[in-house]
Amino acid sequence: MNTAHAERNSLRVMGLAGFASMASMRLCDPMLVVLGQEFQVTTGEASLVVSAFAVAYGVLQLFYGPLGDRFGKLRVISLAVLACAVFSAITSMASDLSLLIVMRGFMGAAAAGIIPLSMAWIGDQVAYDRRQETLAKLMGYTVSGMMVGLWFGGFAAEHLGWRAAFAVVSGLFAIAAWMLWRKLRSTPASVSASGSGSFLAYFANSVQMLRTARVRHVMTVTAIEGALVFGAMAFIPTHLHQQFDMSVVLAGSVMMLYGVGGLVYSQMAKRWLGWLGGERGLVRAGVVCIAVGLLTLAWAHGIALGMLGCLATGFGFYMLHNTLQVQATQMAPASRGTAVTLFACSLFFGQSTGVVLMAQAVDLDWLPQAFTAAAVGVLLLGGVIFKLVGRH
Repeated sequence: MNTAHAERNSLRVMGLAGFASMASMRLCDPMLVVLGQEFQVTTGEASLVVSAFAVAYGVLQLFYGPLGDRFGKLRVISLAVLACAVFSAITSMASDLSLLIVMRGFMGAAAAGIIPLSMAWIGDQVAYDRRQETLAKLMGYTVSGMMVGLWFGGFAAEHLGWRAAFAVVSGLFAIAAWMLWRKLRSTPASVSASGSGSFLAYFANSVQMLRTARVRHVMTVTAIEGALVFGAMAFIPTHLHQQFDMSVVLAGSVMMLYGVGGLVYSQMAKRWLGWLGGERGLVRAGVVCIAVGLLTLAWAHGIALGMLGCLATGFGFYMLHNTLQVQATQMAPASRGTAVTLFACSLFFGQSTGVVLMAQAVDLDWLPQAFTAAAVGVLLLGGVIFKLVGRH
């Protein structure tokens, strides 16, 4: 009973850290138009604040996985959250776009050690038959963070100034860091440290892991998923602003429905799994919802339809992505921290690629066509994932 209570408490604390991490990640999406106007650049150029975060987030996964396995996942998460608090405070004082982009890169580098290692911790602590439900609970925190980040980013940009948004997020990270350090101090050293051996040995283990077909398959489909869905997601607020003539605040608020869709899934993950006949059913339903949502966003002209498109896209994405998360936690159980962070690395490399491609589309006024291409790509990818899940 005490162990179960400790697990729940750890999940809540890491959930707060994940909430702050995802809020910070999505904070800039509704700000792109405002940032472009303030720094006198195009919206596509301003989107470098999004891709810089994603690239740094992806690259640092190669380091956090081995660090988590070597020194203990809770300890590394705590340090990453503290670094986020510091970098977010500095970001709020950026004097030009170049410095803002650099600091967003540092933010991504620090945030990279939070959610993936939290997933790996769950993989260590929770049996496979309960893991999808537990990961969905963690996802509930991260989806809520995404929703708040999207809304607050737009609200702050229009009413408080974008700098205020980063100052508030810095305070949230500071609270999470304090809670994590309290948790870490009460955790025995034998529990908080989960591995031994040289640091180079963990990198060698990563290389060895990549030779496994299952690992390569999961990472490849995850990277493509990130490019298609996350790449489109970064520009949905911009599209809502342009297509439906919404204010920046309203576009960010409507985009919150993307997160509502994720919450609808995450809070009932066990039931959805049963209703749809297992993981393959989740994949099939998820890709259909994503495709329908993106096509609706691309070509609909009514605000109500735009709202439904956001809801359907979010619901489908989290249904699909949660299934891939479960696959990632099981693709290399002996080195789960490294495996899950490699998974996150591929996701955010994919996202950064998608953001760069979508940035070209927004400057050429081709966002509807780009969303359509993403929808078709998701349907094709769904067939591959369906086979992958069935095989494993």
